[in-house]
Amino acid sequence: MINRNQPVALTGTEYLIMELLAEGRQKEMYGLELVEKSGGKLKRGTVYVLLGRLENKGLIEGRTVVEGSDIPRKVYRTTGLGQRVFRAWRSVAELGAFRGRAVA
Repeated sequence: MINRNQPVALTGTEYLIMELLAEGRQKEMYGLELVEKSGGKLKRGTVYVLLGRLENKGLIEGRTVVEGSDIPRKVYRTTGLGQRVFRAWRSVAELGAFRGRAVA
């Protein structure tokens, strides 16, 4: 979990995941769905590592669900903190300044 008094840094790929989760029409998405929706920017081999990192930062949370095929899948959604951090990063990105740097 992150220290709320410290700026939260996101890599470009973490920002992309946050963007897909925060602005997606669905409230929750699973890892391979994020890969598909990314248009080739996310890779199968790294998406779960990044999702774990974002979970550790407290920006997203995952839960395991069992659907029709009875294969458990973990779905992810942004937390309240994650929504605030994403909005702050998006505001900075829209200004065209400091992309890839920490935002308080």
